[in-house]
Amino acid sequence: MVKEIEKYTENMFEDIKHISENGEEYWEARELQKVLGYSQWRRFNETIDRAMIACKLSEYEVSNHFADVGKIVKAGATTKKIRDYHLSRYACYLIAQNGDSRKEVIALAQTYFAI
Repeated sequence: MVKEIEKYTENMFEDIKHISENGEEYWEARELQKVLGYSQWRRFNETIDRAMIACKLSEYEVSNHFADVGKIVKAGATTKKIRDYHLSRYACYLIAQNGDSRKEVIALAQTYFAI
């Protein structure tokens, strides 16, 4: 059985883009994780960590591009706080640059967030 290949488009990134009350665009890391095909937060967070290092070494303020926000989610009968980030376009670009470039969706993200 041949797996059907999903067609990736820039709309995937537009569909998860948010606009802050100040009119600034941002993406939520947990949503971007799914679009980029990362099934585990741990693996995606490693990519975020590498992107943060690149941001810092470029002498940009990391917190301006990777705003640490938490989410409360249901975990069975209780709730727990999980880590998430509001990401600038630049942060998303750095994440794409540090992702697995063998994935078609990563290549598309590199182009989308660069422009």
